[in-house]
Amino acid sequence: MFSRLRSDIQCILDRDPAARSRWEVLTCYPGLHAVMLHRPAHWFWTHGFLWLGRFTSHLARWLTGIEIHPGAKIGNRVFFDHAMGTVVGETAEIGDGCTIYQGVTLGGTSLYKGAKRHPTLGRDVVVSAGAKVLGGFEVGDGAKIGSNAVVIKPVPAGATAVGIPARILQSKAGESADVASSESKFSAYGITKEDDPLSQALHGLVSSAASQDHQIALLWKAIETLSANRNANGDCLPADAARTECFEAEKLNQLLGE
Repeated sequence: MFSRLRSDIQCILDRDPAARSRWEVLTCYPGLHAVMLHRPAHWFWTHGFLWLGRFTSHLARWLTGIEIHPGAKIGNRVFFDHAMGTVVGETAEIGDGCTIYQGVTLGGTSLYKGAKRHPTLGRDVVVSAGAKVLGGFEVGDGAKIGSNAVVIKPVPAGATAVGIPARILQSKAGESADVASSESKFSAYGITKEDDPLSQALHGLVSSAASQDHQIALLWKAIETLSANRNANGDCLPADAARTECFEAEKLNQLLGE
């Protein structure tokens, strides 16, 4: 029990630069208190003391502002960072090393009792502030859920989900930065570069248009050269022929935020 508590405290020290000491974490971090109180509540629930489990989770909610159903399964080194207003449903499962921020809902969309109604988070998943993960599907290891995203379908391992409803951006290497290398830093709130698929699509369209503009200018120059060899006047091109590039790709990229 104490080794697990030490592990929980250390994971907070590793991920929160505001944490200054183990004593501060033990006494002042509601996310740790919520996890500590969930463990006896879950024990009561799984051993048939259903009311006692619910009452313990109710006390934890009153003390911490974090509502975790006693039936939920929580792994090791799970960090509820701030996490006021977070709700974790009965059949939810949270894997080792996950980080969950304030206002998150791990909810269900089914009313059938006994069914798997809530999501399963793999290892090292980051669920950012205000995100809603709704349904009995899986979020793969190392995945990231962006702030205020509404996720209603499975998220592959290492992918990033952003938007309403959430769009899935696959990881280039097949796994996230958090799990790809032991030297990688933890990404607070799941913020990484290239985490918006819409922005990436727009940048791709800008790059494609710039390339086409360049090719068109080269073609007009080639036609002009061929025409000059056949026409003594040296120019038989239309007056509005684009001999130089005029597509302002750099300016458009700046407007898109890059």
